[in-house]
Amino acid sequence: MERFLIGAESEILVGRGIPDPLLPANESRRRVAVLTQPGAVDVAERVAARIAAEGAEPFLHVMPDGDDAKTLPAVESAYTWLADRQIGRTDTLVAVGGGAVTDAGGFVAATWMRGIEAVYVPTTLLGAVDAAVGGKTGINVGGKNLVGVFRHPRRVVVDLDVLEALPSHLKREGAAEIVKAGLLAAPDVVTTYRERGIDAPLEEVVPAAIAVKVDIVGRDFTEKGDRALLNLGHTIGHGVEFAAGVSHGQAVAIGLVAAAAVSERRCGFADGNLVRDTLARVGLPVQAPPVDRAEVIRLIGLDKKHRAGRLHMTLLEAVGRPVVTEVTDEDVGYGLEAIGL
Repeated sequence: MERFLIGAESEILVGRGIPDPLLPANESRRRVAVLTQPGAVDVAERVAARIAAEGAEPFLHVMPDGDDAKTLPAVESAYTWLADRQIGRTDTLVAVGGGAVTDAGGFVAATWMRGIEAVYVPTTLLGAVDAAVGGKTGINVGGKNLVGVFRHPRRVVVDLDVLEALPSHLKREGAAEIVKAGLLAAPDVVTTYRERGIDAPLEEVVPAAIAVKVDIVGRDFTEKGDRALLNLGHTIGHGVEFAAGVSHGQAVAIGLVAAAAVSERRCGFADGNLVRDTLARVGLPVQAPPVDRAEVIRLIGLDKKHRAGRLHMTLLEAVGRPVVTEVTDEDVGYGLEAIGL
């Protein structure tokens, strides 16, 4: 398996199958809480069987699906369940599922007993290359991810066999974030997706995308500087996501097209067609669905409000050369026009 390190005590393992051992060494561990979601129970049960074979006692808890897992009632239910199973400070929580489960499970692990060991087994491509990597945990209280902590899991296990078996729409979801990583710092990934589309080999593109995120997060864990580069495609993309109700991966793809247009205007970026063609080749949208432009602008403005009245976007001078720069309302309007708004 390929191994990536973030800091001294957090690692990401990428390969086929569940590694042996699955859990990091911990002589004090007695019990393991496995948090999962309805669509990932089969993987969670295999994980639990491996944990038992390694000598710890596993307990399985199924959280609500999707963002319903990222609520205070769902988290409170998990805390009560942990207490009933007597999960202690030397025990481990394993989150098995998509990004919502690793976000919520990571938050639960970070706050239970003031912090217990966490391991993630992402079961979606989007989760594997984005949500499970980087140490952001969070739940939705009054807004998306407004409550959370920065805390790395001890280990992330990315099983390419699980990802290979995903339906095409979930592969496309993850591909949006992988293409983003390629635009930031791995041009070969963009080339691979442009040539192969959704059939791009996961054993090539997944480690490459993870390496990009590991490098950026390693330089700036708590988003004081370089980590903002990972927001490429997200500023306008998030506005479209919430205004139109599209999925995160679709919104990122649309946002990347908009960011490429603003990059052309502000930075002389010359590869807007490359971005659009690559995303279309994967089967991702490159135009926004019918939605109120004013509402998208309002939602983008919420981002501006949190930055002392100035909106910053991650843009591209060239593929592999991102910058974070202040933009104007006219720049945003140019990006919206590029996606049909």
